[in-house]
Amino acid sequence: MQYSRIVLAAAIALAATSAAWADIKVGVVLSETGPAASLGIPEKKTVELFPKEIADQKIDYIFVNDGSDPTAAVKATKKLIDEDKVDVIIGSSITPNSLAMVDVVGAAKVPNISLAAGRPIVFPVEGNRVWVFNTPQTTGLMARAVVKNMVQNKIKTAAYIGFDDAYGEDWYKNFAAEAKAAGIDLVANERYNRTATSVTGQVLHIMAAKPQAVLIGASGTPAALPERALKQVGYKGQIYQTHGVGNPDFLRVCGADCNGTILPISPGVVAAQLPADSPIKQSAMKYAQTYEAAYGKNQLSQFSANAWDAGTLLEHAIPVALKSAQPDNPAAFRKALRDALEGLKNVAGADGIYNMSPTNHNGLDDRAVAMVQIENGNWKLLK
Repeated sequence: MQYSRIVLAAAIALAATSAAWADIKVGVVLSETGPAASLGIPEKKTVELFPKEIADQKIDYIFVNDGSDPTAAVKATKKLIDEDKVDVIIGSSITPNSLAMVDVVGAAKVPNISLAAGRPIVFPVEGNRVWVFNTPQTTGLMARAVVKNMVQNKIKTAAYIGFDDAYGEDWYKNFAAEAKAAGIDLVANERYNRTATSVTGQVLHIMAAKPQAVLIGASGTPAALPERALKQVGYKGQIYQTHGVGNPDFLRVCGADCNGTILPISPGVVAAQLPADSPIKQSAMKYAQTYEAAYGKNQLSQFSANAWDAGTLLEHAIPVALKSAQPDNPAAFRKALRDALEGLKNVAGADGIYNMSPTNHNGLDDRAVAMVQIENGNWKLLK
C-alpha cells in the first residue's frame, strides 16, 4: 500500500513537470535562395538571434528554405506541421508564398506570423486567416505614405511597374486606390517577372505616357531592374520604390541609379536618425544595436526588422499562452498562442507599435512609416 502511494505520487509529479519538459517548437519558412534570397538571408540571421528560452520554456527553431517558390513553401509548411509538430510558424518571406500557406496553417490550426507585407495575407480576418498574423507594414499603409509624399511634391500623373504576381498586384490595387483619392492620374500599369533580365518594352511604354513619377512595386534586388532601365532611357521624373527594397543588397545592386529614389521603410532601418521623441526610437535602437553587434555596421534591413518583430511578438505572447495551456497539449497550446497574439497591445518593435485585435492581425499604424531618400548608397530620413 505504501509502495502504491509512492508510485502514485511519482506519477503525479511526473505529470506536473512534463509540461515544462515539452519544448515549444517554432517552424521557420524563409526564402533563403531564389529571387527573394536578399530577403530570406537577413531574416534567418535575425531569427538566429532569438532567445532560446522564453518564460522558462525551451524554444526550438526549425528552419526550412522555400527557395522563393510558393509550392515549396506549402510543402515546407506541411512538413513542419505533420512531421515536426511545430506550435507556430514564422514566414514566409514573400507575399505569394505566404498567401499559399494561409489555407495550410488555417486547416491545421497552427498560428502563423508572416514576414511578408501583402494586405490579403491577413485582411479580412476571417476563415483560415484567423490563424495568420504579419509583422511588416502592409501595402495599404505604405501606399498611403507614398501617395502622401507625391501630393507634397505636387505630382499629378504617375505610372506603375511591378511584379506580375500577388505582391505586384496588391501594390497596384492599393496604390491605385490611394492615388485616385488624391487626384493623381495613373497613366501606365506595367508588370514583369521576378526573374526577368529586361524590362525595356515596359519602360518604353511608361516613357511614352510621360508620368511625373513612377512607382516600382517589387522587392529585393530584382526591383533594381526597372530603375536602371528608366535611367538608361533618360527618365527625369521622381522614382519611388516600396519597402520591399529595404536592404543593403538592393543599394549595392542599384548603385548610383538609385540616387534620389524615395520610399517608405521600417523605422528600425534608420533607427539612429529617428528623433529622440519618436515612440519607436527605443525599440528600434534595441533591434539596430543587437543586429549590428552580431553582423556589423550598415547591415540593417526591412527584412531583418520584420523578422525581429516576429520574435518580439512571440516573446510577449508565449508567457500569456502558457497561463492557459502547455506545449504537451499541442492543440490547446496552439489555440492559446493564437489568442495571445490576437490580444497583444502596445508592443513596440523595430517596425512600429503593434495593437492586434480580432479584426486586425497586423496592428501597425502611421507611426510605423519612415519616409527616406537614397543618397549615395545610404538611407536618408526625410523630415
